[in-house]
Parts: sequence; C-alpha cells; structure tokens
Amino acid sequence: MVAISVAFVRRATEKRHQEDARNTQVVRVTRRDMVSAVKATGVIKPMIGAEVRVGSRASGVVRRLYVKVGDTVQKGQLLAELDVQELSARRAAAVAALERSQANLNYALADLARKRALKNAQVVAMSELDLAQQGYAVAEQQNREAQANLEDASTQLGYTRIFAPIAGIVSSVSTQEGETVAATFAAPTFVTLLDLTRLEVRTYVDETDIGRIRLGQKARFTVDTYGDYQFEGQVTAIYPQAEIRDNVVNYVTVVKFKPPSDRILRPEMTTTVRIELARHENALVLPARAVRREGGRQFVLCRHGGTIEQRSVGTGIRDDTYLEIVSGLREGDEVLVGEINET
Repeated sequence: MVAISVAFVRRATEKRHQEDARNTQVVRVTRRDMVSAVKATGVIKPMIGAEVRVGSRASGVVRRLYVKVGDTVQKGQLLAELDVQELSARRAAAVAALERSQANLNYALADLARKRALKNAQVVAMSELDLAQQGYAVAEQQNREAQANLEDASTQLGYTRIFAPIAGIVSSVSTQEGETVAATFAAPTFVTLLDLTRLEVRTYVDETDIGRIRLGQKARFTVDTYGDYQFEGQVTAIYPQAEIRDNVVNYVTVVKFKPPSDRILRPEMTTTVRIELARHENALVLPARAVRREGGRQFVLCRHGGTIEQRSVGTGIRDDTYLEIVSGLREGDEVLVGEINET
C-alpha cells in the first residue's frame, strides 16, 4: 500500500511538472569560465609613505615658496626657503668661537711642550707641568664644544631650505610667503606631497565573507569616473581590527594595484571590488535559476525527447548569474527554467 502511494505521488509530481513545462523557458547546459567572487565596496587611499606633509625644522619668515597646488615635483627639488639672516649670524658667531678656541688650543699645546722640556731639565716643578696639562685638556674640550656648536648652527641654517622628500604632486599648500613659522615640538607643514603611483584600495568586506578572503587572491575593481573599466590588483593585507560602518561589521582588506598610465586615480575615489575566490575554466554551467531545491535535494527538470524528468545534480561554484554543474548533466542537455506550481 505504501509503495503504491509513493508511486502515485511520483507520477502526479511528474505530470504536474510536465504541465508547468509549457509555460517555462528551455536552456541548454553549456561550458564557460566560472569565477566565484566576494563583492564589496572600497575607497582608494595612499600607501604608507605616499603622502608626506613637508615642513620646516627651523623657525623664521617664509622668504620664497616655489610650488603651488597641482605642481609635479621630483625628489630633492627645492620647495621653499626661510629668511636666513638670523641663522647666518648665529653660524658666523659659531665660526668665530671655533677660531678663538683653536687659538687657545694651539697656545695650550705649545705651553705644555715648553713645560715638559723645562721639567726634563729640572728647571720647573712638577706642579707647573700639571697645570699646563690641565690647561691643554680644557682648551681641547672647549675646541670640541665650539666645533659642535658650529655643526649645529650649520644644520639649523640648512633647515631653512626645504626639499621634497619624495616625487609626487603638490596636493595642498599650508603657508604663504611672508608668514612666520615656529618650529616647536611639531614641524609646521609647508606643503603636502602625494605620489599618485603608490595607491591602494581599502576594501570593506562584510564579516560573513571575510573568512573566505586570503592573501594573494586576485581582485578587480571599478570606479565611477571610468565606467566599466576594470583595474586589476591583489589582496596584500587583512586588518585584524573590525571597522563598524552603519552598524555593519566590516574588515578592511587591502588591494594593491599598479595604476595604468592612461588613467589617473585619486585618493577617496569610491570603488566596487570583486575579490576572486575560485576560478574554473571550461566548466559546465546553467543559469542559477534553473536549479531547483526541494527537501534538501538539488534537481533540474530535464527535457528528454517529449518527456520531462527530474534529475538530481551536484553543483560547484557560482557567480551572479550561473551555477557550475559538477554531476547529473552533460553538455547540451535541455533544462527548463521557470516557476513550478507546487499546489
């Protein structure tokens, strides 16, 4: 009795599927390259060291500013100069102090030599030789101090000329000619340089997807300004600390790329990123909507001649439209796509 009921239900189900087939679309199992990917949004940011705020370690009046916003500069290029009058006078005083200490040192050395000769001739007492040796040691120490003061004054004078530490574009200018800057604990910023050849994408991956992201995975991204053009990159870092945006937990995933020469990307551009998880070439595929699920089983309605039959299938990776078929079908098989009336 049970066997008869099961057979009856199966025939009724198949009959219902055949009736519904008249209102469905037929697709064929084909082959194509399949790519499974995680989609996320991101933003373009400068790499570490690609954005530098250039300032002065010396205080003074800005005498000349040689760049403006948008200028392209090379590493080592002169950007600005401070007034050098005060620091030049300080260096001149240090030079004079060094010359004076050198003269004292020369005298102390000659006096020490005379006292040694007289001591050897037993003309002077040992105490006078000790005084000469002490005088020479003090003169030598004062000479080293004068040399250090001159080096410091020269260094401070060198700080009045500000050079570009990296090649890049001037993204902002924070001071003007004639302004007085004071270098205290933090160097005042003159200009900000940005190297547009060293950018990266910081991608915000949802917590449900982050477990599938690995270093080295390939990624593609687009920006609004260049339409459908796809930039290629690679995952190089995954931040361990979560970032909460609009009450959604995300993890920053860094995608590094090489900017093309014919397209300029800029910081803060919004990106749409696809991180590749798996790639299967020449795979058997069906539109994802053709695969049906019922009671934990995956199947399709396969048209074979004039009949419609259920066929269980095994599936693999999927993309936005297609689903990989790993078992149950062959290339060219016809499958119905459409809603089934389950009542």
